[in-house]
Parts: sequence; C-alpha cells; structure tokens
Amino acid sequence: MPRPPRELTPYRSNRHFYGSELQRCRSEAGMTLDDLAEKVPFSRSQLHRVEVAETLPMHGLSMALDQLFGTGEHFRRLYELVRQSQEIHPEQYRRRMTVEARARVISEYAGMIVPGLIQTEEYARALFCEANPRATTEEIDELVEARMSRQELLRISSPPDVSVILDEAAVRRPVGGPGVMREQLARVADLVSTPISVVQLLPFVHGAHPLLGGTLTLMVLDDDTAVAYEESIDTGTLLEDPESVTTRQRKYDLLRSHALSPSETASFIRSVMEAYAP
Repeated sequence: MPRPPRELTPYRSNRHFYGSELQRCRSEAGMTLDDLAEKVPFSRSQLHRVEVAETLPMHGLSMALDQLFGTGEHFRRLYELVRQSQEIHPEQYRRRMTVEARARVISEYAGMIVPGLIQTEEYARALFCEANPRATTEEIDELVEARMSRQELLRISSPPDVSVILDEAAVRRPVGGPGVMREQLARVADLVSTPISVVQLLPFVHGAHPLLGGTLTLMVLDDDTAVAYEESIDTGTLLEDPESVTTRQRKYDLLRSHALSPSETASFIRSVMEAYAP
C-alpha cells in the first residue's frame, strides 16, 4: 500500500516554501512528478525530495522550473533565500554567505585546503566524508550541494573579482585520492589568471607568516564596506570593525608580496599534478 503524501509545511523554512511552490506550480500545470521528471534533467525521486524539503534544490533546477512554468525568476529568487538560510549551517556561516553574495571583491588565504569557492564536487565530498564519518549519503549530498551552490557567484553576469593565496600545503596534501586531486589541481590551474580570478601559491620556503594556521577572507561589498571573515575547524568569525579589517588586509597584502606570480603558480601546480598522473 503506497504511503500517503507528506503534508507540506510551507512556512517552516525557506526550503519548505520552495518545495510547496514547486508542488503548487506542478499541480496547477496538471503534472505528476513523473511528468515533471520528463521535462527537467532530474529524477522523480530527486524532485520529490525537494518538494518535501528533504534536500536542497539541485544546481540548475530553479532555472529549469522558471523556464518550464513561465515564472520569470521566481524559483531562482527562492533558491537564493534557501541558499542563504541553509539550516545545515550554523548562524555564523549563514551570515558569511549572506555577505559573500554582496561581494564585489573577494580575497582569500587558504592554509591547508583549497577554499570552497573553487573546490570541485568530488574534492568537497571527500572533505565532508572525512569530517562527518557517520553522515548518511543523503546528508553528504546535501553538504556538497550547499558548497557547490556558493560557486554560483562565479557564474552570474557581474561576478566578483576573486584573489586566492594558496599555501603549498593546500596543493600538496592529498584529498580523496589521485584522481580527485588531479581534477582539483586542474581546476585551480584554470583559475590562476582569468578576467575574474587570480591564484597565487605561497611556497614552504617562505617559512612562517602572520596568517599561518588559519584562513582569512576579505570582502568589499556592493556599498564599498570592507569586512573580514576568519575560520577555524568548526567556527567562523565575521569582522566588520574597520580597524580589524584594515589590520588583516595589511597581513594579506604582505603575504601576497611573497607569493609566486600567477604564471609561476601555474607551473608549480602542473608539476604537482604529475605526481597524480594515472
């Protein structure tokens, strides 16, 4: 005997509202979930989990729904609300994502791992599996989707300028196996010097520096406000005090002056990739 349909609770959260709107538009169009799965590039089970708020909307779903139902940017706007208020993230991370969505300039130092904004899906998955060994496949999928959703920033019509300083440890430390690392390093190499991104590597030979042992993100927002975000293993701190931000900007600038040039960084990364060749 089939299970009765789950009662939706649209006002419980943004994710639940998204699911209820998907069901409403689908019902008004006279479609079953099977019908909808034939018209968008997602399976019936994926669409069902979005409707009942079991998972985040998949990348590309909102655009496909707006085109199918003729709803303008309705689902894309709802998706932004869902993305910025994801329940899987503590409050400090949600605040960071809200601020990040307004950034015109993002400058980031990553000491141990490739930062989330330029991670590949499989690299992110490997990190989440290590950090959450008891998590279910569905929980890991949701974390990965949330991580990948941040990268929408790089695909909008007016993306922010992104500058990344990677410590050598971030490209040397194997994550997820040779294939995953090779794909991740190839992605970094592609972003070393583009119209919107610059990546520089800080080699081990530089020795100690003011940001050793942490991560730092500096952002200039759409109203020219400057903020800084520092992150440890499981906590994050958003700094909006001008003096604190200026102090960290100075540290970042000094670090960048000691980093390899983009062309030297590309050569270095490709040499590391050779160790992960099939």
